[in-house]
Amino acid sequence: MKLKLVAVAFAGLALITGCAANETTPPASDGPETSAASNQLSGALAGGGASSQTAAQEAWRAGFQALHGQVTINYDPTGSGTGRTNFADGGYLFAGSDAPFSVADAQGDFAACAAGSDLVEIPAYISPIAVAFNLDGITSLDFDAATVAAIFSGAITTWNDPAIAALNPGASLPDSAITPVHRSDKSGTTENFTDYLSQAAAASWTWPAAEEWPAELTGEAAEKTQGVRQTLSTTVGAIGYLDASQAGELGTARIQVGDDFVAISAAAAAAAVGQSQLEAGRAATDVVVKLDRVPTSGQVYPVVLISYLVACQQYADAAAGELVRAFFEYVVSPAGQAAAASNAGSAPLTEDATLEPLVTAAVAAIG
Repeated sequence: MKLKLVAVAFAGLALITGCAANETTPPASDGPETSAASNQLSGALAGGGASSQTAAQEAWRAGFQALHGQVTINYDPTGSGTGRTNFADGGYLFAGSDAPFSVADAQGDFAACAAGSDLVEIPAYISPIAVAFNLDGITSLDFDAATVAAIFSGAITTWNDPAIAALNPGASLPDSAITPVHRSDKSGTTENFTDYLSQAAAASWTWPAAEEWPAELTGEAAEKTQGVRQTLSTTVGAIGYLDASQAGELGTARIQVGDDFVAISAAAAAAAVGQSQLEAGRAATDVVVKLDRVPTSGQVYPVVLISYLVACQQYADAAAGELVRAFFEYVVSPAGQAAAASNAGSAPLTEDATLEPLVTAAVAAIG
């Protein structure tokens, strides 16, 4: 794995974790805490944000609440941008986001956090972004980055365009119009998708990576992942981007990497993370990966998102910190990651021997 770790950050995280361990019962290495104190947890925990996490959150909440029957976890899939805003304002005790806080914003004040607390951001959910479409009789197409960029910028407008036909010899492409579908809300999935286009198709995609779709581009706008899925499902000729767990029966694209076309898979998404780096300039508990969108290996699917869980390293309300830490411990445990993989098709974090220890230590520091 090429993920580059900063030794100073690792040492700092070990120190923070050691302090936290003196104050709380450490989690078991192979799953969530099972001590008597842990099983006596009670209360309600409100969070929300990334709609891409919907299927994973369903599995996490069910698994955690089966272990802790006196705790209620609520997760509102409002979108990544709203999730971060509500967390910063204190409306959520934790958030899900497909885009992390910027380095500068991560050093700000958050309403639920104790004064001077660091931010905790952990890559809890690794998943491909499907380039999905609705065409009668066609379930798979091959695209390169330039063609995807041309479709979503409006430069390619019909399905039988020569650029699409050249990549898909023998496909019965209709001469009908293409309807590109994008997110209408502030979306981390949009930021990941546009980050891919800006890196891999820089010659034809001139817009920067951003959570908001470029206003000057046409197409159908839909709110949240569920809205994109609904629009694609009911519009023949439509194409859009959404978390692969929500693609369902839609057709999906294989993406060109080198001389190969790579299909959606958890393993190929994990490979994209494995060859990337940690982002510099962050606190030890702020574990953010800077994705490389231009791989050369055919085993890597580059249109991938890392969806983060966000929390305070130190909460103003110690009881809230205890609940958040316990929930996050379950999420990153083998059981939690397996539940998400089963329900959402994500790549288990626990299979990443370099990243997983940093995430586990960051969670243990929550208090």
